[in-house]
Amino acid sequence: MGNHIELIATATFGLESVLAYEVKKLGYDVTVDNAKVTFFGDEMAICKTNLWLRSADRVLVKMGEFKATSFEELFQQTKALPWPDWLPADASFPVEGKSIKSKLHSVPDCQSIVKKAIVEKMKQAYKKEWFEESGPRYTIEVALLKDVATLTIDTSGVGLHKRGYRKLASQAPLKETLAAGLLSIARWYPDRPLLDPFCGSGTIPIEAALIGYNIAPGIGRNFAAEAWPAIPRDLWVKARKEALEQENRDIKLRIYGTDIDDQVLSLARYHAKQASVEDSIHFQRVPVAKVRSKQKYGFIITNPPYGRRLGELQEVKKLYRELGDTFAALDAWSCYVISSFEEFEKHFGKKAEKKRKLYNGRVECNYYQYPGPRPPRPKKAEESLL
Repeated sequence: MGNHIELIATATFGLESVLAYEVKKLGYDVTVDNAKVTFFGDEMAICKTNLWLRSADRVLVKMGEFKATSFEELFQQTKALPWPDWLPADASFPVEGKSIKSKLHSVPDCQSIVKKAIVEKMKQAYKKEWFEESGPRYTIEVALLKDVATLTIDTSGVGLHKRGYRKLASQAPLKETLAAGLLSIARWYPDRPLLDPFCGSGTIPIEAALIGYNIAPGIGRNFAAEAWPAIPRDLWVKARKEALEQENRDIKLRIYGTDIDDQVLSLARYHAKQASVEDSIHFQRVPVAKVRSKQKYGFIITNPPYGRRLGELQEVKKLYRELGDTFAALDAWSCYVISSFEEFEKHFGKKAEKKRKLYNGRVECNYYQYPGPRPPRPKKAEESLL
């Protein structure tokens, strides 16, 4: 297989460019598409991308892509793919599916045909009639879009947003992958203060601390492909060792999370401890109207309540006004807010310099961007001596 494994990293709509940047940073050339980034790599690429990608939902091996307008075509072309290269004789291989604007619109039928085709291929390769499926898991997906079928195997297992530090969920938590995406779009740098005034259970501050210390987001969890014979065990060991060596805790981070709910704040502290970044984040109970800072050139990055439930709207409008006042009182700060509330700018009191459409779960949102001034460059040493 070597260098020619075609891989797909998936992401939520709106984060494709962020994900493409992350994949390029790991050293791979990318092709960007809706909600996914495609690239070629070797077996090590599977280890590295799972460990390091902050905004990806999962990493898939792309087995093949072809036009299929009949079940016969789907069966024959699926069967022609090199499944035994990846699947051992004891592989457990459930088939998932989706179909959009395609003649083959019955997903259960497509799933069972793909399953049957793979079994036929396995029978030829392993000279067996029956497969117990008692071994490692290979989740296969058949995705049909406008009559083109794409077949993939999922290397990640549980979605990559599950970093391993969030054991308990608060109400409607922000996905870790989206939080990392928000930080990336805002171009927050670890030498600048960061404040989330609606921090909830701490996702944005914790993801910021992981970025600040260059901690691989997947270092605390396992992946489906770790159990695959096709990827040598020592590659995972090496990738994890390299990731640990790249951590840098010498930097002093100034990350703050505030909220009005003591219960979610204790959850935030617990999650920060689980992620081993509790020393770099200061959580405090402060209402947004009272948030102030003497520091300059900081960033507010936040996911406030959206007021989607009946009766919450007036409260949310008030919160947005208070957030606007707090931002106005912070000298030379930048502010980035994700919300589904259409009239956000009106109540915040300022039109955004940029807006970007993003999805928080299934909720269509805008990411309102108010970049502040850059800090002055430190004068060169020789100038300061004069």
